[in-house]
Amino acid sequence: MKVALVHDWLTGLRGGERVLEQLCLLYPEADIFTLIYVPGTCGPIIERHRIRASFLDRLPKRSYRHYLPLFPVAIESFDLSAYELVISTSHAVAKEMHRLAAMVSERAAKNAPATPIRNAGGM
Repeated sequence: MKVALVHDWLTGLRGGERVLEQLCLLYPEADIFTLIYVPGTCGPIIERHRIRASFLDRLPKRSYRHYLPLFPVAIESFDLSAYELVISTSHAVAKEMHRLAAMVSERAAKNAPATPIRNAGGM
């Protein structure tokens, strides 16, 4: 299963990044999508994954929080249509990915083969 992990920014190793580390251990082949990425700041567990940063990553990183008005546009610029599972660990804008992931799930459900409903009551 192709998995995408979405995190607001990777500029240090704090609480949110500790959660992301655990997801990285659960999904070792997952790709990570983030607005800003500063290499060497978030630990080897996260950094061994393929990390895709938004266009904001090309701007000076020291003042990345000043780019707040651009965050929604940047997070929506990611194409996650190839992923079967999208997990967002966010306290800010990566929550937008839930709406986009729902669109991907809806598209996948329309293309999924029909499966019989199983009765779980007898278990």
